[in-house]
Amino acid sequence: MQKFVPVVSIEGQPLMPTTNKRADSLVRRGKAIRRFNRGIFYIQLTGKSKGYTQPIAVGIDPGSKKEAFTVKSEQHTYLNIQADAVTWVEKAEEVSTQMRRTRRSRKTPYRKMRPNRNQGQFRLPPSTRARSQWKLRIARWLAKLYPITCFVVEDIKATTRKGKGGKWNQSFSPLQVGKDWFYWQLSYIAPVDTLQGYETKVQRDKLGLKKNSAKMSDKFEAHCVDSWVLANWYVGGHTEPDNKAMLFVTPLRFHHRQLHRLQPEPGGIRKPYGGTMSMGFKRGSWVKHPRYGVCYVGGTSKERISLHNLETGKRLTQNARPDDCQFLTLSSFRVRKEQEPHSSPA
Repeated sequence: MQKFVPVVSIEGQPLMPTTNKRADSLVRRGKAIRRFNRGIFYIQLTGKSKGYTQPIAVGIDPGSKKEAFTVKSEQHTYLNIQADAVTWVEKAEEVSTQMRRTRRSRKTPYRKMRPNRNQGQFRLPPSTRARSQWKLRIARWLAKLYPITCFVVEDIKATTRKGKGGKWNQSFSPLQVGKDWFYWQLSYIAPVDTLQGYETKVQRDKLGLKKNSAKMSDKFEAHCVDSWVLANWYVGGHTEPDNKAMLFVTPLRFHHRQLHRLQPEPGGIRKPYGGTMSMGFKRGSWVKHPRYGVCYVGGTSKERISLHNLETGKRLTQNARPDDCQFLTLSSFRVRKEQEPHSSPA
């Protein structure tokens, strides 16, 4: 299977991807520099280029647990991503509310009440906003590497039916408002097209493709088949996937600063908890350690930081010295290596 490498101009403008061989040749001749952007290898040209591009679409298949993205042109499928969804915000908000109410009952000192900072702004429930922002971060990440012409999103339709007292389904409004906000923000990057779920199925059946019913599966047919169909619907060019390799992406959960831990320590002492900085490193940052290689930064204790494996999230050590870590890039997610199953020729 022929691999393709993203190409960026000397000014940072994304250009059409090139083959591995051509990318190596450009680097050897000094016409390009090797770069990495959070798991994706690309090259940056050292001289001026014409900047000619072809239409490239990104298919987005949203989901409650897993989400899929495919970057495709008429000739080639450049990248398939399966991402874990953000699922913990609703529960975290419930815990936050409970802690705030218990503090009030204990008459804990508190700051002066501030005016409503959200007045007049676009209001979204926290869990809906977190899910949309996560998809938006991935879209912006891809837009830095590929000259995206259009985003094609499978539109999730909310079921509306009257409940008790003649009221409409309460979950309809947050879902609809969340979609509108996501499409609005996405349109600042590139134009947005949508297909209903049944229209995606029609396109999938027309090509003779099957979708795996195991939603938690890591197979291409579980989610990426739909994102591929969405992108192919816009740019065309294939009757079956020419590239089934996938990059798996998992968002990191950051525990922001809290007044204290939920449970007190012995003696009734409640220690401070949370934060996003660890000894000068922003948590989630990718660093290079002489022993553990490339990993990401976790928490901190006793002037040491913890390092975690990029693929599994497993903690490698709690006693890394900050001076031994070479900063690479900021990140809010971790990645697993690409899988390369058998693919049909282009």
